[in-house]
Amino acid sequence: MFSDMRSHEVQELHFFNQGDLHAVIALHNLKLGPALGGCRFIEYDSEGGAITDAMRLAKGMSYKAALARVPQGGGKAVIIKPKGAFDRKALFKQFGQCVEAMSGRYITAMDSGTTVEDMDLIRSQTPYVSSSSNIGDPSPSTAKGVLLGIKAAVQFHLKTDLKDVRVVIQGLGHVGMDLAQQLHEHGALLTVCDIDKGKTKVAQQKWGAAVVSVNDVYDVPCDVFSPCGLGGAINRETINRIQCSIVAGCANNQLQTEDMGEALFQKGILYAPDYVINSGGLIFASSRFRDMNVPSIDLEISKLKDTLNQIFVLSKNKSQPTHQIANTMAEHILYEGGHSLIMEAV
Repeated sequence: MFSDMRSHEVQELHFFNQGDLHAVIALHNLKLGPALGGCRFIEYDSEGGAITDAMRLAKGMSYKAALARVPQGGGKAVIIKPKGAFDRKALFKQFGQCVEAMSGRYITAMDSGTTVEDMDLIRSQTPYVSSSSNIGDPSPSTAKGVLLGIKAAVQFHLKTDLKDVRVVIQGLGHVGMDLAQQLHEHGALLTVCDIDKGKTKVAQQKWGAAVVSVNDVYDVPCDVFSPCGLGGAINRETINRIQCSIVAGCANNQLQTEDMGEALFQKGILYAPDYVINSGGLIFASSRFRDMNVPSIDLEISKLKDTLNQIFVLSKNKSQPTHQIANTMAEHILYEGGHSLIMEAV
């Protein structure tokens, strides 16, 4: 366990076992402030898989907070979803007690499998919640930031705007659906997939999206491939199937392994590092938790496109993959020079 923590550079792991509640909270780095990160609630094949997911996601949150310039550390919670019947309200109230026991070192939020209603249940036990109904759903802000990032990537790499750009969206969850609507409004041509056929039907009827199966989505020729589901979309099996110029989406941990970023770079595919392009939700959650107003939050979200453009330029000038450039920038903030970004950091 300690060797796994060292490999992910995680400082703390906290385990909670109460009835149906089996949860882990990983804290990666608290240099910039209390850890803020979502609570993931999905089924796992093994406890080890859940723990690894929490550690990888916590590290991504540290890097995301650093480049988003918010005063938060990196943390993540994973609750293993029970396979049988369970009392959801009781489970999330129990988890709220776990968050409260950490005395503000970890602030939770929505993630895959959790809702605003779940956050309200947690908030009945602790104030350390950043996406309950009194604060709001961060998903629209994530989608807003991803749209800005896709526009920046398309302008940089394809020298055009979004009109008639072919975008494949893998996953129509909270963020993917909002993103699909915004891309359609900007004239993009959509292809979508999701395990929920009701969601793909909505995208087809509202925005004229073509629909493909989750197994065939990697084989669709497009300008932008947008992973908006769970992590690991770019892996050893899919890297030779995707037919795009740009990878840019809202999913966390899109690269199954670091060498997938190198493989994209060698194929001439521009990768928008996931923890930069999808940081709008973190900016919203952190800012609302600190009582910032909406115009100020939107201004902060708009800055992520400037960070991405700097990453793209540095990647081109240094002939290095974009994920390596972004990692170096984030590590400079976390381990060396504070928020003295950006050009000096690489």
